[in-house]
Formats: sequence, C-alpha cells, structure tokens
Amino acid sequence: MVSPAGIVILVVVGAPIVFLIYTSFTNYSQKTLFTGRYSMVGFDQYTRIFSDMDFYRALGLTLWFTVALVAGSVVIGVLISELMMRLSTIMRYVVTIVLIFAWGMPNVASSQVWNWLFQPGYGVVNWLLARLRIFGDTTNLSWSNNMLLGLACIWLLVVWQAVPFIALTAYAAQSQIDPAYAEAARIDGAGEWRIYFSITLSFLRPTLLLITILSVIWDFNVFNQIWLVTQGGPGSSTATLGVWTYMTAFTNFKIGTGAAISVVTTLLLIALSGAYVRHLLRSGEDL
Repeated sequence: MVSPAGIVILVVVGAPIVFLIYTSFTNYSQKTLFTGRYSMVGFDQYTRIFSDMDFYRALGLTLWFTVALVAGSVVIGVLISELMMRLSTIMRYVVTIVLIFAWGMPNVASSQVWNWLFQPGYGVVNWLLARLRIFGDTTNLSWSNNMLLGLACIWLLVVWQAVPFIALTAYAAQSQIDPAYAEAARIDGAGEWRIYFSITLSFLRPTLLLITILSVIWDFNVFNQIWLVTQGGPGSSTATLGVWTYMTAFTNFKIGTGAAISVVTTLLLIALSGAYVRHLLRSGEDL
C-alpha cells in the first residue's frame, strides 16, 4: 500500500540526488547546457574544492554562523516558552497567534520586508537608530555593504523566523511537566532559578535536543535570506556554503564543481546530524 508513495519519493528525491552525485564527477558546465557534451573527470572536482581557500572560508563562516543562529533561536525560543507559561490565558492566545503569523510568513516575503526595514535613506531601523543618537547619524547606513552588519541583519531575520516554532514546541513540552515536581522543590527550599535549571530543563532536554538538531539542519542550509539580503556580499564575505555553491554553479556556471560542493555539504550535514541523533538516543536511554 505504501508502494505508490515510495515510488514518488524515489523519483522526486532519489533521482536528483543520484544525478547530483553523478554530475560531481563530470566537467558539467554552461557549454554542456547547449551542446549536451561533458566528460568524466573523476575526483578532480573534489580535489579542486579542497585546494580552494574559498571553500574553507565558506565552511568556517557556515559553521560559526550556524552556531550563532541555533544558539540565538533556541535561547530566545525557550525564554518565550517560559514567558507563555506565566501569562494569563488571553495573553497566551495573543502571543501564540503572533508567533504563528510570524512563522507562517514566507521567507522571501519576510526577507523583502527586512530589506525595507534596513534600507538606507528611509529604512525604519536606520531612522530609529538615528533618533537614539547612540551610533551617530545612521540614516544612510547600508547594512548589506558591511560584513558584520550584513550578518547581523541576516541573523535577526533568521532567528525571528525560527523562534516561533521553537517557542511553541518548547511550550507544548513544558506544559506537560507535572507541577508536583516544582511544588516539592519549593517545599524543600529551592528557588525559582534552581527549579527551572534542575527540573524544567531536565524534562525539556529531549525536546531541546530535537529542536537543536532540526535547527542545525535548517540553519546550516540557510540560503534565501542571505541571498535576498546581501547576495553573499560585499564581495563574498557573507557567502556561506549554500550561497557559494549557488554562485559557483549558477553564476560562474561551473555546475560540476557546484555539484561536488553540494555533495560535500550534504556529507558534513549528515555527520553533524548523526552526532546529534546519537546524543539524543543516549539521552533517551538515560531518561
């Protein structure tokens, strides 16, 4: 009974992956698109990648930016979850609706809104910063023309989109914790901070590990927000592996090289995810 769905998945997902791996061993390029001619080059594409310093620059940027995105979104999401536990029913519904609206907005649309907010000359963020007079006159500040400012802008955008899922998931898990544990801890003289870190976070650990692994996968592959806000610039200073792959394959039309980068990126992500899954399973056994 699952054969039709399995065949569809195999065709839609499996075939492109096989073609991607095959292409990574060829010199597939712009010329191939017009002539259909290409040659097998073996591991030359992979050799070229690992001898290119741009690969290591993009890899380093991807790793630390992923850590920053995951840490920011998980911490803020958990804090909002704790806030929702303390709100009245009406305010909790209001916060939930706001989170769902933010979560449901397509990232292309939200990226465009972000560009308007941070637009030099008439952007709301620049206008507010200029009125605060903390950083001087920021009216014509171009966030996308500076590496750190561009990454900060993208970080705010991605975290803003990721927090709703994390907050709602953490709240769903936290609301299932038996209040008797906290009451017993209070009777024994434990403070609220001790209760939160010793009891609440202990029960939330499996959920947080699952949220973390999903966040790593999503944030490691962030492309739309980076491309729509900075296009990897200035230069290629904000180009993560995903953006660098796109620029290599579809801007420079080195499609074989781009396919090889994609394969390497997939293997790295599988290794990272595998480590988290293994830790998740061990945590489940300990509980």
